[in-house]
Amino acid sequence: MFLIANFRIMDWKQKTAIGILVLFGVVLLMGIGVNVWIDRALPKMLREKNRSDYAIDYKNLSYSLMDGYIKADSIEVVPKSAAANQAIKSGLYATVQSVEIKNFKIWSVLFSDRIRARSITVTRPQIVVYKKNDKASHPKNLKKTVVAPFDKIVSVSDIYVRNADAKVVNTQTQKALLHAANVNLQLEGIRIDDQTLDQKIPFAFDAYEFSCDSAYYQANGFYHLTTQKIAATRDELSIGDFKLTPRYSRRAFVQKIAKEKDLFVVSAKQIKLDRLDWGFRDTVLFAHVGSVQIDKALADIYRAKMPPDDLSKKPLYNKLLRDLDFDLKVDTLRLRQSLLAYEEEKSFGQGSGKLIFDRFDLTATHICSGFRQKKLPDLKIDIDCRFMATSPMHVEWKLNVLDKSDGFNIRGRIKNVDAARVNAFTKPYLNATTEGTLNEVFFNFTGNDVRSHGEFAIKYDDFKVTVYQQNDRSKKNKFLTAVGNLFVKNDTKGQVKATQVEVERIPEKSFYNFFWRNIAQGLLQIFV
Repeated sequence: MFLIANFRIMDWKQKTAIGILVLFGVVLLMGIGVNVWIDRALPKMLREKNRSDYAIDYKNLSYSLMDGYIKADSIEVVPKSAAANQAIKSGLYATVQSVEIKNFKIWSVLFSDRIRARSITVTRPQIVVYKKNDKASHPKNLKKTVVAPFDKIVSVSDIYVRNADAKVVNTQTQKALLHAANVNLQLEGIRIDDQTLDQKIPFAFDAYEFSCDSAYYQANGFYHLTTQKIAATRDELSIGDFKLTPRYSRRAFVQKIAKEKDLFVVSAKQIKLDRLDWGFRDTVLFAHVGSVQIDKALADIYRAKMPPDDLSKKPLYNKLLRDLDFDLKVDTLRLRQSLLAYEEEKSFGQGSGKLIFDRFDLTATHICSGFRQKKLPDLKIDIDCRFMATSPMHVEWKLNVLDKSDGFNIRGRIKNVDAARVNAFTKPYLNATTEGTLNEVFFNFTGNDVRSHGEFAIKYDDFKVTVYQQNDRSKKNKFLTAVGNLFVKNDTKGQVKATQVEVERIPEKSFYNFFWRNIAQGLLQIFV
């Protein structure tokens, strides 16, 4: 009663001061209580109430209610199943220098088993995913091993990963299937729910940035893929020093294939995609690109003729693009300062015949798949290069993806071909050499999946053929050489000679075989 009476006679300033002190005391007591609660709740949430398949441990845990952050240092993540079977590793293992969560909701810590926050920053994670087979990634595995477990512990809008190292390792061979070094990732506007977890990409996002210093990927049983710097945003992608290299030598590759198959060595100094838009609509992939530029590419294509022929039908490019089961659209593709080589070998003892196209510049427009399309512009390809390092060559190639007859037109010209330079192909492959000059070569062929027709024209001087002995390829076969030169017209007397050609397509052979047979038919009709 005494206190109440005294309180009543206090002036408003005194009452306000006491009220503030009482409020401060209550807040202080609540803060102490909340801190004590969080001291117990956070470790319990990360360890005892962790509903994921992974155990999480750390050395230091700090937080600030005022600033709304949580920071953990020296984190280790291992599968909970690892305790029962330490001999065989499976799943994701990680060590992390630090994890910092910003703008977390205190109520999520107090009244749920999941931390809700604005962002999480993961610094210097070393991540290894162990797999039982050679498939480096699969959407279902990504959902199960990474996204779903993460979402059970932390719900955030933004994720930042700094200086990461990530590997996927085959548990049987202990060899890396995938390795990315010094990865930096920024994902903003993340949304994870039951609906996104059922999608090809198990989370939605508004923007992203990705970079790594180098990457390795075991593309399949025959190839390694490596790159240096990769940088990507929502609408751009650049890849430095791209290389696709065989896992086996040519001899070993031939022993492993049941039928004829090309062996590739491909590299590019720089690959850049601009105005990139990709994603999934109703689980269907779409990839739209304004421009693709590939600089200083090198492609060596090797075909050994020793294995049996692959007698399956080879579709033309119209059908290959028409039958793609996703929405592809590339407005412009440019290949600059590149080199293309094709090698064919009948036996290892004879060596391979080789055709080279250098200073190779290509521009292709309107590269589209036929997926759900009713009308498309023609795909047009323009090529400028040198044939066998000396002869200027220009090609124009046109087709329409939706043309079910697989129609095409290809026209072009080659100038000043020294026939002796083709001997690198004709000697090992045809056991013959040529000499003379092909001053001008013109061709204009129109065809489809069944046949082709068109004009072939050539101007040449002093053309001669030398045929070699089968049992000793270093010695001239005088009889066949004489017969060959008897039937070959050795020049066109300063004129351009033209002829019409018609060729039936061999369905088991590629477009390039079809094109070459048109050229060969024209040469035969004019030379003989």
